[in-house]
Amino acid sequence: MKSFRYKVVALLTLVVFFHNASQSQIAFDSWFENKALRIDYFLAGNETVQQFFLKDLSIEPHWSGSHTQTLSNLDLGSYKVEVTDKDSNTLLYTYGFCTLFQEWQTVNEATYQSKAFEQVTRIPFPKKTVDVTFFARDKQTGKFQKLYNLEVNPNDISIIKNQWAKHPVTKIIDNGNANQNLDITFIAEGYTYNEMDKFRSDVKKLADYLFAQEPFAAYKNDINIWAVESPSEVSGPTNPRANIWNRTAVSSSFNTFGIDRYLTSTSTFKIMDIAANAPSDVVYILVNTADYGGGGIYNHYNVATSDNPLSSIVFIHELGHGLAGLGDEYYTSDVAYENFYPLDVEPWEQNITTRVNFDAKWADMLKPSTPIPTPQTKDFQKTVGVYEGGGYMSKGVYRPYIDCRMKSNEAKGFCPVCQRAIRQVLESYR
Repeated sequence: MKSFRYKVVALLTLVVFFHNASQSQIAFDSWFENKALRIDYFLAGNETVQQFFLKDLSIEPHWSGSHTQTLSNLDLGSYKVEVTDKDSNTLLYTYGFCTLFQEWQTVNEATYQSKAFEQVTRIPFPKKTVDVTFFARDKQTGKFQKLYNLEVNPNDISIIKNQWAKHPVTKIIDNGNANQNLDITFIAEGYTYNEMDKFRSDVKKLADYLFAQEPFAAYKNDINIWAVESPSEVSGPTNPRANIWNRTAVSSSFNTFGIDRYLTSTSTFKIMDIAANAPSDVVYILVNTADYGGGGIYNHYNVATSDNPLSSIVFIHELGHGLAGLGDEYYTSDVAYENFYPLDVEPWEQNITTRVNFDAKWADMLKPSTPIPTPQTKDFQKTVGVYEGGGYMSKGVYRPYIDCRMKSNEAKGFCPVCQRAIRQVLESYR
């Protein structure tokens, strides 16, 4: 097992965390092969209804997740999947995630029409028959409810083999075994065949920026960076407001949910086809444009642009979403969401609170003298507190710091609470 380096200030928290997390871990090689079972499905519905429709099962060549921590202790995400051995009912694997569909359910369009969104979940490939159960977190209670269950026999001849799109791969940063490191896989979007030198250079630039920021600087020897060279017919993404409609590798587009800067793709199957070429704990779509924008969805995918003056800052902000499930701390920018956080439910994100269950958040990081709510004055400029305004709402939702990378582009970096949350996730990839 590799050695991780992290700050002394976080040592006690992480030791306790991993002592608890390791209590019921299983022996990976007894239950799984070192490759992935990919589950393709659709999430469909409207504001109040969601349904799960299975599409395909397939084999992917890489399983990059940890072999020693298959059971998550983080309780993050709006969804989770559990894998249980059919015969013994032994819990083998758990994984939390979010979806673009769940975000769409909070926009006005969902009140009057239904839609279906592509979704992909990857689990380690089982050696014996397993039950795979999906859960969705009830927005009104914060509790998980069963959404769908399927039985998977690994010998089923209908499981698709050797079907992912093949593309050249460059390992930009090589720190060894994928099963003992965090693997971030960048896929090229809006780069033509003749622009792959630029793509690799752009990925290296973002990697250099990442390792200059805390807490990632402390983990720079524990992260692999991959670049998958997926060419597009033309440069740049689709931008409906500018009447630009480009045929690209994963069909990315600005103006998601009517927000010009929100850059996403609904072609999740294409995205994961490309990402399958490399180990990929985090899938990052790098879009070849100087326009401002991006997106990040926890354990789903992340998007950043290559050539905007703020590209590096947007890149790491979106990684906060996609890697650690951090919530947005801003509340003055235009968003499409309506009442995203019920004020009588504690959000699952570690950096925002409605104070319904604040003790489960960063209460242990407050000084006894810090008032709650905390005044947003110069006296508390560098103080972990409870500042009103966050999660797209000016009232009723609170954040831990006056300014943070999850709040603004002007912040100097992640606040102490966000750094701790990121460290906990990084440690789970040991």
